Amino acid sequence: MEEASSPLSQPKKRGRPKGSKKTTTTITSSEDHHREISPLPNNNNTMRDRPTTTTTGNKKAAAVDEKYNHWKSVVPILYDWLANHNLVWPSLSCRWGPLLEQSKNKNKQRLYLSEQARIRFLFSVFSVPNTLVIANCDVVKPKVAAAEHISQFNEEARSPFVKKYKTIIHPGEVNRIRELPQNKNIVATHTDCPEVLIWDIEAQPNRYAVLGAAESHADLVLTGHADNAEFALAMCPSEPYVLSGGYPYPGKDKYVVLWSIHDHISTLAGGDSTNPSGAAGSIIKSADNASLGPRGIFQGHTDTVEDVQFCPTSCIIIVIDTFYMVFKFLFVDKASQEFCSVGDDSCLILWDARVGTDPIMKVEKAHNADVHCVDWSPHDENYILTGSADHSVCMFDRRNLTCDGIASPVHKFEEHKAPVLCVQWCPDKRSVFGSSAEDSCVNIWDYEQVGKNTEHGTKSPNSAPGLFFKHCGHRDKVVDFHWNVYDPWTVVSVSDDVETISGGGTLQIWRMSDLIYRPRDEVLTELEDFKAHVATCGPRA
Repeated sequence: MEEASSPLSQPKKRGRPKGSKKTTTTITSSEDHHREISPLPNNNNTMRDRPTTTTTGNKKAAAVDEKYNHWKSVVPILYDWLANHNLVWPSLSCRWGPLLEQSKNKNKQRLYLSEQARIRFLFSVFSVPNTLVIANCDVVKPKVAAAEHISQFNEEARSPFVKKYKTIIHPGEVNRIRELPQNKNIVATHTDCPEVLIWDIEAQPNRYAVLGAAESHADLVLTGHADNAEFALAMCPSEPYVLSGGYPYPGKDKYVVLWSIHDHISTLAGGDSTNPSGAAGSIIKSADNASLGPRGIFQGHTDTVEDVQFCPTSCIIIVIDTFYMVFKFLFVDKASQEFCSVGDDSCLILWDARVGTDPIMKVEKAHNADVHCVDWSPHDENYILTGSADHSVCMFDRRNLTCDGIASPVHKFEEHKAPVLCVQWCPDKRSVFGSSAEDSCVNIWDYEQVGKNTEHGTKSPNSAPGLFFKHCGHRDKVVDFHWNVYDPWTVVSVSDDVETISGGGTLQIWRMSDLIYRPRDEVLTELEDFKAHVATCGPRA
């Protein structure tokens, strides 16, 4: 495998936060130059210096502080549980991994995130290794955490609920992480190079991220892009298939590329590889310098492919055998064959690998700007979400994508004040989804609430249609978030705080109060019962 390009040498096309900023620690003492430098500072509580409005006169910072302080004051009311974890270095991606343990009051679960870093010494910049971090997270179960505990966190400290388990020294910054649904110990990563890297977490040794440390070796390298592929990445929910999208600057790669890890396993089984070394029970049977070419290369975008997503559902076709008068059930795996992509050409494209490498449907001008993200509903294969630099989220119905050649979304959700960076359907309710943006917020929407009136028959003048919860716990752009499929209504989100705080990021794990999303009548009945109970607990005459 060729050595990955240095992220410091790779120009970005535009000001999107993914990879656009680096944290720099300055070393001025000559004796510091001669000792080994760890990416983690020695102080225990204060991880970074926060610029204040009294010294900078920054009105934007004052507004951020005011918004954050207001949010923190209502945490005990809005949340069932919240954990705040300070990150020394910025992180561009966060993902839930496998469930490890279950107990009465909490579950232990794997968590994946990335770290970007560099250190400045006098007039030179030294890169502390970029890392893929594997953490073990204690996820507190619903209605266990006390309200006063979840609101009294130290913003500058690490959370006791998040403990680092293993570190992989990554060749280049980790722009995106995706876990393999069939085996969540297998993850794929994107960096500033043409290849996609596959990692077997349990097989990888733990490494220490110090200056000069050698890079970890991926268990499998997926080749096929002609030039850098930095952002778009997806794993198939039913088969070990991988999708990636190209980044045409400075090259010319605007392709969507599909791989099957099964092809690598078949190659090893056929004896073409002489040195298998994968972990026991792993789906990745690795070999030295193992690489895999694509199943297909799909052309249709005219600019950067920002995001890709597989169709998440499969179907069963009922075949009637008229001769024997019996029913036969034919399972068709559509998920591994159908997928979609979005890009900086403002297009949403649908593909079907069974019919070729050309688009089966192309929606021009799906948004009025670059389209950053896409997600396909796991509950209804007809619904697709897209998020854009035009600050909006669109929900499309694949049966009616356009009208007279013009993009025709079912609804356009508008409330974010900056470019949308991530969208994802909620696994716990078919009509709910989330979106995060550069405005430091994660919005939770319910499309079934669009058009519904309030109790008094009028819509709230201050609420966007469909918006029912707004997580405002971050101070800067929320670059990624992920719903937890093992713990209902639990979300992990991460922000890149370089612009508002002198380096680092913030990881938050949170679960809104169930009084917010449960049926209204059910909530009112519970509150009335509680009110009656409180009345009986008062002093008797």
